[in-house]
Amino acid sequence: MYIFAVVFLVVVLYPIYFIIIASFSDPSEVSNGNVWLLPSGFTLDGYKELFKHSNIWTGYGNTILYTIVGTAIGLIVNISAAYALSRNDLVGRKSIALFFIFTMFFNGGLIPTFLTIQDLHLYDTFWVMVLPFSVVVFNIIVARTFFQHSIPKDLWEVAQIDGCGHLRYFAQIVLPLSKAIISVLALWIAVGHWNSYFNALVYLRNTDLYPLQLILRNILITNQMQSAMGTGEAAQIALRLSSMMRYSVIIIATVPIMCVYPFVQKYFNQGVMIGSVKG
Repeated sequence: MYIFAVVFLVVVLYPIYFIIIASFSDPSEVSNGNVWLLPSGFTLDGYKELFKHSNIWTGYGNTILYTIVGTAIGLIVNISAAYALSRNDLVGRKSIALFFIFTMFFNGGLIPTFLTIQDLHLYDTFWVMVLPFSVVVFNIIVARTFFQHSIPKDLWEVAQIDGCGHLRYFAQIVLPLSKAIISVLALWIAVGHWNSYFNALVYLRNTDLYPLQLILRNILITNQMQSAMGTGEAAQIALRLSSMMRYSVIIIATVPIMCVYPFVQKYFNQGVMIGSVKG
């Protein structure tokens, strides 16, 4: 088992390590297969070229703001809905749950969604990135399962005897006991917001509101077009920079969110077992 675990760890981690060393290596060395364990032809040109674009910092700021605000809204919406659906005394609980589940498999599509967002005056605003897609049915189902199996029902009866209402019970008793599921959902929602670019591509036109992912995408596309349209030495330089920037973009886009994992790992280990068989 130890040998299998080590092999599996290497298989998972090596691609990440390769991207890191390739981002500091000469593209020709990478394409020739000379980069295995250490950078070859060490260079920082890929990062220098990326950071020449000042809008990267704007994108970083926007993405961080979208992630923080979007995660907060997502937790409030999904955790509240999950707790309500976990209550047996909720009138029409099964019908409401079926309504939520129905939306997991059927939706109006891109055009009706676009028209709805326009009618709500959210198009090309900050809120279009954090409000319309804050409800995630999968997260609600996972959190509902946690509340049903991990929060003793006797607690509500005891709280009622002490004169505690639903809101106070939820805020002062349920939430402090739900750190595991809150941390897991926060991580999932935050990663989703951090990696999101399609919504920005469709619903944003103001470049000052672009998230980091969309800005990096536009930089790569522009550089690749320059290399394709150029001729002679200029095209070769543009192609070389494009090759280096591909790996640099991955590092810049993923390292910040990866730094969050160690802080929620202990809760993630608890929350990932939600719904498992308990003996």
